Amino acid sequence: MELTDVSKTAIATLRSRVIESQKSTPIINDPMAAYCLDKLFSLVSEKEKILLLNRELPTSLTNHIALRARKYDQIVNNYISNNTSCTVINLGCGFDTRFWRINNEKCTYIELDLPEIIALKKEILQEHLSYELMGCSVLDPSWIEKVTSKSNKNVIFIAEGLFMYLPKLEVINLFGTLSKRFYHSQIVLEVVTEKFTRGIWKKIVEMKIKRVLGLNAGSSYNFGIKNALELESYGNGIKVIDEWSYIEDPDIRPRILKYLGISRTQWTVTATIHENK
Repeated sequence: MELTDVSKTAIATLRSRVIESQKSTPIINDPMAAYCLDKLFSLVSEKEKILLLNRELPTSLTNHIALRARKYDQIVNNYISNNTSCTVINLGCGFDTRFWRINNEKCTYIELDLPEIIALKKEILQEHLSYELMGCSVLDPSWIEKVTSKSNKNVIFIAEGLFMYLPKLEVINLFGTLSKRFYHSQIVLEVVTEKFTRGIWKKIVEMKIKRVLGLNAGSSYNFGIKNALELESYGNGIKVIDEWSYIEDPDIRPRILKYLGISRTQWTVTATIHENK
């Protein structure tokens, strides 16, 4: 099997979680990620095994991915605990294995990603899948129609490492649509500072991602914000309630990152959507 560049990017995130979960003092416990990676290893070509699955990933990357996954799991579990019969929608899910890391018996769980990713994920996990997967772009409104036909409240949207790669106007329009179609809901998303989306900073980010992952796909940041409150202007009823950066986590590695003043260059924002409607 020959992997697409989009699939290769998602695999790097998967590998990061596996690497960190197998350490002597793991940040997260993710045995299903290891299972998923093993299945992928048996499907790809020998060339891709060498260039992709055996490629050394820096600790700064794997640590970031694991800390982010742990934080998002905590946010989701907290939402599930406080919202009976809620729905969790994992946008741009890639090869995420969050379903097995959260209280999945107490929610309806849905994953969304491009058709090629969903098809490969179904092939890998097969009989282990007991939730709905949608194969379409997050910018395709058809998934919103499908979700709202069942429920449009008590929904939490998860967007890890997704929106920064999308056109800004498209992201703003998506927020506007979500604010019109959902209420008593939340969205948790990773964002980057606006300066990473233009000029020399944009080029630096592109070169860094290519150097670390050896990939060109999705290696350019297009959506960035000046500050978290900017998101509130994207639609009526959107209210920012929390911000978090992996840089602020006590388990950050290398520790020196904590002292560089970069916590608001790439971080996570949680916002409610018509919380009191």
